[in-house]
Amino acid sequence: MRKMEKKILRKQIRAQHMLLRHEGIECASHATQSLVIANAGLGNGMSRHQLHRIAENYGVVEALLMPPKKPYSFVKYESTEEAKKAFDALNGKEVTLEDSVQNIVLYCNFVEKVGWKISVPTSLPPDLKVIENIISPEEEREMLESIDWRGDEDTQNAQKTLKHRRVKHFGYEFLYVNNNVDKDKPLPGGLPEICIPFLEKCLKQGYIKHKPDQLTVNQYEPGQGIPPHIDTHSAFEDEIISLSLGSERFAQVAMVGFLKRNRIVMDFKHPDGHTVAVMLPRRSLLVMTGESRYLWSHGITPRKYDVIQASELGQEVGTITADVRDLTLKRRETRTSFTFRKVRRSSCNCTYPSVCDSQKGQQRQAEPSFPHSEMEASELEQEYVHKVYEEIATHFSSTRHSPWPRVAEFLRSLPEGSIVADVGCGNGKYLGISRDLYMIGCDRSKNLVDICAEKNSQAFICDALSVPIRSGSCDACISIAVIHHFSTAERRLAAIRELVRLLKPGGKALIYVWAMEQEYKNQKSKYLKKKHGSKEKEEESNGGTSQGLPDDETDGQLLGDSKDKGCAAQPGSRLPVHTNRTSFPSPDMLVPWHLKGGIKKKGASVAEVSFPAGSKESQQLSPVFHRYYHVFHEGELEAACRSLDCVRILKNYYDQGNWCVVLEKL
Repeated sequence: MRKMEKKILRKQIRAQHMLLRHEGIECASHATQSLVIANAGLGNGMSRHQLHRIAENYGVVEALLMPPKKPYSFVKYESTEEAKKAFDALNGKEVTLEDSVQNIVLYCNFVEKVGWKISVPTSLPPDLKVIENIISPEEEREMLESIDWRGDEDTQNAQKTLKHRRVKHFGYEFLYVNNNVDKDKPLPGGLPEICIPFLEKCLKQGYIKHKPDQLTVNQYEPGQGIPPHIDTHSAFEDEIISLSLGSERFAQVAMVGFLKRNRIVMDFKHPDGHTVAVMLPRRSLLVMTGESRYLWSHGITPRKYDVIQASELGQEVGTITADVRDLTLKRRETRTSFTFRKVRRSSCNCTYPSVCDSQKGQQRQAEPSFPHSEMEASELEQEYVHKVYEEIATHFSSTRHSPWPRVAEFLRSLPEGSIVADVGCGNGKYLGISRDLYMIGCDRSKNLVDICAEKNSQAFICDALSVPIRSGSCDACISIAVIHHFSTAERRLAAIRELVRLLKPGGKALIYVWAMEQEYKNQKSKYLKKKHGSKEKEEESNGGTSQGLPDDETDGQLLGDSKDKGCAAQPGSRLPVHTNRTSFPSPDMLVPWHLKGGIKKKGASVAEVSFPAGSKESQQLSPVFHRYYHVFHEGELEAACRSLDCVRILKNYYDQGNWCVVLEKL
């Protein structure tokens, strides 16, 4: 028995650490009215109704909060005694999920308060419309009956049974091998006659400008979906419309409440990582044009349940208020979609070249050259540093959550009460590293500073060359993976000089920059040792880290003539694009950032806390952004610091692909 208790305690502590590390949830060391329960969340199949039934066995539940897509929930009891009773009973308790054979094990910790910041979209993605009740139940029944799923592949229309759904094509067969159609091989018969009145209605009401000539009919059973994707730009015209219908066996159900609830969730995702879950009620029409058509990916996550508000189900939830946090799981029904497109006969000239297959070649010609002047350097950084980080901020932040050990060591060595500036703080992962320090961050990216604010960290927007902090007011400064983004030696030196200006006499600064030498003292950095295409996270907690080197690059190639390895770029010369997991071709280059549809995390057993992984089926055309970097040779950073007569070097070292300096202001 004692052995089992130790195991439960170990798992409980592990849950506590993971909640703090990944979610910023700090557990209390004493009993409170509120519990956070790991593994009892919407993200791993627990419904609100089931969790409420479990929780109310131990007292009056005052609040029950289930954050969307998360594997944990918060429960607040009327008294601390009731929470303690639940804590003792639920820790290590094995539970079978409703409508499932899967078992989970619950692990509880006390928290001071129940709270979760939920961002509820106030609007759909730009240029996206959902028109409800576009057709009548009778029209729905007729359209569903017109599709003969019993046909075989010898019929006049293309029919396939894919891994994730049943599919049938009309007008042109959609070719999944290249996400396109063969424009010279139309299918006989055209579109079904039953669809013509509906399409004429859409034209008349202005939902589409072109009469579609291609139709894909998808039938989804519960648990099936479609991977996130952007419909190929060159294949189809602007408007793509999709009609959501119920299954044929439910088509004649007349209960209004049932029809309202028979819906599916389609996930839309912007390249910066922002997502919007769009509800598609039965008999509704989804209209994608403009930005929502060309830039946002869309897909249906394969699952048997969707997260919705419990109040929509009319469920009794006891004393729990039905508000924006009133979330539960709703089992999906069979769904059929009719997606209409117009085949494009010319190249796409949309305003989203980063994801446009017609404009890829044109983009490549526009890649930059090494700057001739201060103005060109500033323009290069604006286009290939500042703008890029605004676009990738959310995805970038998701790969930056573990402090690098030697940076943390530097900060924790500072005297209690020290004032510390993190110049180029990114998502602020160092700002809360020690309660004994007063830390303030700044970054050029508004979106990254907004992420700091969401974590309740103190940060503001500014350029690292001009920090609006009084001279001599800081006990220490850190600049981690920032100065290598400045494109001339003069601007890099100016950034170091600005750090020194902020320091009091005797104050210290720690600077990290990428190293040209990814093989040092006969040892390869973690960056080179990782296999190409590795899905491992960029950061780990125990020093086995690439210390900021990109785990998320896409393969690149040199633009223009190659330079000899190690030779600095000359003014006017084309900047090379670095190839993932290889030595750097030049000190000055562009490093690709490939926005992914999902960020995969290693799974864990159901008896442990497991944070949901990104969809492994994500195959969308992901935008690629190029960031400018100057990688430093051995001694280069140290020499730049020594050129300032008001500092001395206390330490310089190599740390997994980075050159690092600790300096002191005299």
